[in-house]
Amino acid sequence: MDTSWMDIAAGRGALGIGLVVAGVVVVAVLIGAFALGVRVKRRELPRPTPEEQPRPPEGGPVREVREHREPDEVPRSDHRLTPHQLPGHGNAGTRTSEAKDRPRWDEGSSGSFGSGGTGGG
Repeated sequence: MDTSWMDIAAGRGALGIGLVVAGVVVVAVLIGAFALGVRVKRRELPRPTPEEQPRPPEGGPVREVREHREPDEVPRSDHRLTPHQLPGHGNAGTRTSEAKDRPRWDEGSSGSFGSGGTGGG
């Protein structure tokens, strides 16, 4: 019976040593990761000084411009035009509209089919 208790004690001792070795490996990996992070941080560019920070334009901050835009006219031709023959290579361009009022739905119209409006427009 005495030998079985010694085997169990020896097994626990090996398990304890294995846990200590695993702990040392984890600590070594963490220290290595920290050292690598410090080296990478030293190679980065320094932070900009307050003088190097961006400044607003001389005329003050840029504001949003609200304007009504309308599409450019498609050029008239006797034959069919392909997108690469159009201005902007098929991307529809726009220009500032002469009308300053934004288009609104007519009062009393539904706006679209089946939207539940009165349809009296």
